[in-house]
Amino acid sequence: MMNDWSLARILADLHQDIERRLASARQTLGHSVAKGNASERVWLELLQTYLPQRYQAQGAFVVDSKGDFSEQIDVVVFDRQYSPFIFKFEGELVIPAESVYAVFEAKQAINAPQVEYAQKKVASVRKLHRTSLPIPHAGGVYPPKPLPHIIGGLLTFESDWSPALGESLTGALASAPERRLDLGCVAAHGTFGCDLDGCYAIVPGGKPATAFLLELIARLQASATVPMIDVRAYAKWLAT
Repeated sequence: MMNDWSLARILADLHQDIERRLASARQTLGHSVAKGNASERVWLELLQTYLPQRYQAQGAFVVDSKGDFSEQIDVVVFDRQYSPFIFKFEGELVIPAESVYAVFEAKQAINAPQVEYAQKKVASVRKLHRTSLPIPHAGGVYPPKPLPHIIGGLLTFESDWSPALGESLTGALASAPERRLDLGCVAAHGTFGCDLDGCYAIVPGGKPATAFLLELIARLQASATVPMIDVRAYAKWLAT
């Protein structure tokens, strides 16, 4: 019997489903907040469905052991396998900085103000203090794990620029390392990614949502496991 399965079709269908749902949210919902919330849900459901189970994705705030908080983040990819605690307060999720792998803003369209907004949100997470303890093992103790780079990015349906992914985009993306957007998807037009040297590659067309998902997974694999959190650094707040 001939095998009529097609990996190309499966990957294409995944992108088409995401693009269709984002387009529907933009065209059908009349309120800007409702549109934004729907877009966030589309991206969150993509990551919640397809990321390995060691990762979780939610909208959240991020906190450090010094008591500083990030701004509210649309999509936080965080560790749940080794993270000892995730807080829930009045319906909001609060995640310790050490547990964060990646943060993304989800918007209807990409433009210069939205890029700057996303850069600001990403920087509010990267500036937080992160602990890293030595790791005991059967033969002794491993030194503290170096703090991994927190991936930051922007996820949208379409672009306000013409051309959609041209010089206006690359100009807007230029920033200091702490504000840098490493990875992004414009579902109707393509993807962009930044290497460790700060050089951007723009990939127009293709199946952007699927390409983004696979590239994110590859980058998460490369970042290995989050550091061992110093729980006592957080416990000191019990005395205040």
